[in-house]
Amino acid sequence: MQILPVAYDHPDAVKLQDRVQLEYVERYGDGDLTPLEPAQFAPPRGLYLIAYEPGGTPVATGGWRAQEAGEEGYADGDAELKRMYVVPEARGRGLARRILAELEDSARQAGRTRMVLETGNQQPEAISLYMSCGYAPVPAAEKFGLYRSYDSSRCFTKPLVPPIPAPR
Repeated sequence: MQILPVAYDHPDAVKLQDRVQLEYVERYGDGDLTPLEPAQFAPPRGLYLIAYEPGGTPVATGGWRAQEAGEEGYADGDAELKRMYVVPEARGRGLARRILAELEDSARQAGRTRMVLETGNQQPEAISLYMSCGYAPVPAAEKFGLYRSYDSSRCFTKPLVPPIPAPR
């Protein structure tokens, strides 16, 4: 498995984004309407990754974009996780966990201090992944993002603590 940085509007990224949108429609009745622009995922203020199987088939994706304090409840230094997705036929292989770890490392190296994400109550496997990776649920009064006022919205955060240098 190879995980590569790509542009958010790369053809393989668009293909996987279309698939995740179909899954949102199945689970919620509508796609995710959060406005996203390719430039938001360009380093150093973001990153977008795709996992490829040997032979070049794209099977998983995820990205982060920088956020700052403002009207949608974010804080200065936030890195917002977006479009985490693994195609059904590749699930259960740890791909989401690997992509998530790479995104966290990238955001930390870019000086971001907290990873944030918004998901929905119809995605229990995503919630389970995030909680097993150290993400904490956010109280309703502190939620962020486009869907923060929806009952189905679930928000999570994780501090991006700089690694402790090895002793000399």
